[in-house]
Amino acid sequence: MAIEIKVPSPGESITQVQLAKWLVADGEAVEKDQEVVEIDSDKASFPVTTPEDGLIRIMALEGETVAVGAVIAVIEELSGEAKSAKGKMQNANGKTATLHASPLARKIIEDKHVSPADLSNAFPGKKITRKDIEAFVNRQKEGSPAVSYAGTRDEDRKKMTTLRLKLAERLVAVKNQTAMLTTFNEINMQAALKIKEKYNDSFKEKHGVGFGLMSIFTKAVTIALKEFPQVNSMLDGDELVTPRYVDIGIAVSAPKGLVVPVLRNAEMMSIAEIEMKIKELAGRARDNKISIDDMKGGTFTITNGGVFGSMMSTPILNPPQSAILGMHKIQERPIAVNGQVVVAPMMYVALSYDHRVIDGRESVSFLVKVKELVEEPAKMLTGGLDPVNLLLDL
Repeated sequence: MAIEIKVPSPGESITQVQLAKWLVADGEAVEKDQEVVEIDSDKASFPVTTPEDGLIRIMALEGETVAVGAVIAVIEELSGEAKSAKGKMQNANGKTATLHASPLARKIIEDKHVSPADLSNAFPGKKITRKDIEAFVNRQKEGSPAVSYAGTRDEDRKKMTTLRLKLAERLVAVKNQTAMLTTFNEINMQAALKIKEKYNDSFKEKHGVGFGLMSIFTKAVTIALKEFPQVNSMLDGDELVTPRYVDIGIAVSAPKGLVVPVLRNAEMMSIAEIEMKIKELAGRARDNKISIDDMKGGTFTITNGGVFGSMMSTPILNPPQSAILGMHKIQERPIAVNGQVVVAPMMYVALSYDHRVIDGRESVSFLVKVKELVEEPAKMLTGGLDPVNLLLDL
């Protein structure tokens, strides 16, 4: 008796998904709870597992858009004969040949009566695709020998994932539907880097996670947002909504595209708690195991292009949020300090904001506040106030 594998619902309001990638071949023996296919929705990617051991029969192709609840494969009872047949196809002479091919490619091979052995010789060690078969058949029609080749004008063409298509739509909408401006500043990272150098080992020993600069910026942002709550606001129709909490989205580059998991109530977190949560969410994002709930909401976003070497860029808003902070690469540059030229580790930072919600004064003042806190981290202990002023009751 065959067991159906259906598309699970990734969340409310989502009725269709895209089959991003089959992790097994048609007819392959699979085990219970084995991940067999990756699904893309417009909000997240997630794997689907098999409910039982058996042979999988794939019923939908990679890149295909299917409805939630649709049957995309069935699991048949595993037999010794089926195991031995896996990955093999019959040649015209009745002999079997091992062939690495996608389910769609196998169907085309059978329909066009192509010799699996010839294909294996033409593409040794390569997983055969539809394009390979079409090129092979065309060469045969032209009288070309079926030999391995190395072309210089090949193209790779594949359907965009649902996640990336949705991201593209949102990015265009941001440019068209907001009054986005960007203000820039630079931060002397010497104090923060000294803290990292001096305390990283003991921090990791106590908390089980390394100390990074993202947590410093996250903490600075939560403090600055208390002083400038308009930067934490967003439009909802004709109403301006200003949350009394701070949910920080941390932009992470995942295999399927950019995702932004959210740190809830970041204003209540310590540096260690921020680091642990960032590590957890970033790891799940890179493994394509981030959930829709992990990315819901958010009142402000931080993105770090510096990890890729970016010196300066204009981050784009993450709607419906009204502001996003962009971090960049740290580079030693000469600066003036007390009338003297010194070399210091400097970082350019950028704040993009929706001018419909945030005025220039607020945006610039907010970024200056973040700069002050990162350059003097001790101020974070006093809510951004000068510790000496507090000591002297000034």
